[in-house]
Amino acid sequence: MSTPTSDIAKVPEMKPQIKIGHYILRDTLGVGTFGKVKVGIHEATGYKVAVKILNRQKIKTLDVVGKIRREIQNLSLFRHPHIIRLYQVISTPTDIFMIMEYVSGGELFEYIVRHGRLKTPEARRFFQQIISGVDYCHRHMVVHRDLKPENLLLDEHNNVKIADFGLSNIMTDGDFLRTSCGSPNYAAPEVISGKLYAGPEVDVWSCGVILYALLCGTLPFDDEHVPTLFRKIKSGVFPIPEYLDKPLVSLLLHMLMVDPMKRATIKEVIAHEWFQKDLPAYLFPPINESEASIVDIEAVREVTERYNVAEEEVTAALLGDDPHHHLSIAYNLIVDNKRIADETAKLTIEEFYQVAPSKNCHSEHHRHPERIAAAVSSKITPTLENTANTDTSFNGAVTSQTSYKPGVKRAKWHLGIRSQSRPEDIMYEVFRAMKSLDMEWKVLNPYHVIARKKPDNLITDPPKMSLQLYQVDQRSYLLDFKSLVDDESTRAFSNFLVLICRRLAGSACSSRHASVSMPSKPPGMRNSRAQPAMEVDPSPPPSPSGAKLSQTMQFFEMCASLIGTLAR
Repeated sequence: MSTPTSDIAKVPEMKPQIKIGHYILRDTLGVGTFGKVKVGIHEATGYKVAVKILNRQKIKTLDVVGKIRREIQNLSLFRHPHIIRLYQVISTPTDIFMIMEYVSGGELFEYIVRHGRLKTPEARRFFQQIISGVDYCHRHMVVHRDLKPENLLLDEHNNVKIADFGLSNIMTDGDFLRTSCGSPNYAAPEVISGKLYAGPEVDVWSCGVILYALLCGTLPFDDEHVPTLFRKIKSGVFPIPEYLDKPLVSLLLHMLMVDPMKRATIKEVIAHEWFQKDLPAYLFPPINESEASIVDIEAVREVTERYNVAEEEVTAALLGDDPHHHLSIAYNLIVDNKRIADETAKLTIEEFYQVAPSKNCHSEHHRHPERIAAAVSSKITPTLENTANTDTSFNGAVTSQTSYKPGVKRAKWHLGIRSQSRPEDIMYEVFRAMKSLDMEWKVLNPYHVIARKKPDNLITDPPKMSLQLYQVDQRSYLLDFKSLVDDESTRAFSNFLVLICRRLAGSACSSRHASVSMPSKPPGMRNSRAQPAMEVDPSPPPSPSGAKLSQTMQFFEMCASLIGTLAR
């Protein structure tokens, strides 16, 4: 269904008929699966929004309550210049109201009807914007499954805005045709055949049909008789006008391949020569694969705040094998939005205004749609107590627990090494140090390893430690040491760590940070000297069991050896 959304033209004050929150509901824009979409007017400013109304009873009947909740949480994080923005969600006992952008340009469908087939440069520009938005959502595990010109809206600058993204992918496959406004023209062969499909390949087919419609002014598969239409779609045979050039025809044929396994992927579409021509840089900001493996601690904290979960839950989700986990998706969205915001800042003023949804978007109150405040602090605030479950295998995942009483201010300390060197240089020195200490390790990713001393015999099982590189702020990184020993008395490390600090620095410890700082000295840190500092918890530690204390002491001995080797 259509969800117009981003123009902020003021309207004259009118007597409200229905009010929800600070919004007065007016005309109905469309009707969809779960309810209606209405124009909303913000009382204080008079600005227009689109209000999508989801009926709770229909949601309950379809048994998608949990999925709706997670989708709304994820959609609220979406920041893309060609995807409709979700501003706010208001809940009532009977309905859920999604407050979204309002755009004034109408549907792309209406634009095609008015103008007929478009010239190649204009069609390519629309298509590039559509694929950019689709790719953005696919990378964050959201599939549309109902892409069509009716769901593609235009703003006042004729920029495409994809609407209803993330809601149709919660529908069951059997309900697809019945709930897609009776328009199967854009549906892939596997959809109308009732076959199972993963999702992304369905969007590629729909995008191929849309591209054909943009350039030809007609649909590749069309017939008033639905069974005949289905036969045409399943055959994959469609007319190719002579005015279409060869590169474009090759792209269409690849996207409209009946076999989904042979169909073009989004990456292949983006890499195609026809698509690459005059491609704006802001649509596909480059991804630094090296930096992408580093856990962004600020992003982790933002996820914990949004979902009201502990940091260890987010960490466990990131270390898990399920990329579809809602916490992993939220984390990746936040990190991706930061990256895109950095690239957006490099745009020229002209490019910036072309994709901006409103005027004065360079001000603090009107940011570019892709922009998210970095919210990066100058200090790291780790948990006060870190423990981990004992792993029977060497492939154990790292978990931690945060325990503190509400209202009690947590101490600001961490056991680790902080550096402004390049991430790859830091990890190079870590591997060099572990090798010199005759340790063995398992690499979880380039910036996270689990290590231990080589066992002296087959009976003993040395304790394991996690070494993970975190990004603390825009310029510095923290190499975090974490014990994988199940020790209920980890606070006993305080007194022992004093001995480590004194052994390395030859002086008493001070300040509230148990950290070892390494100066930035690219390309390596071989000649850097560590200057540790800490303050000991004055409370006496409990008496741990002998076995656990032994393993805990071994962990700190490993820390001391590794820190000492890195500091040399």
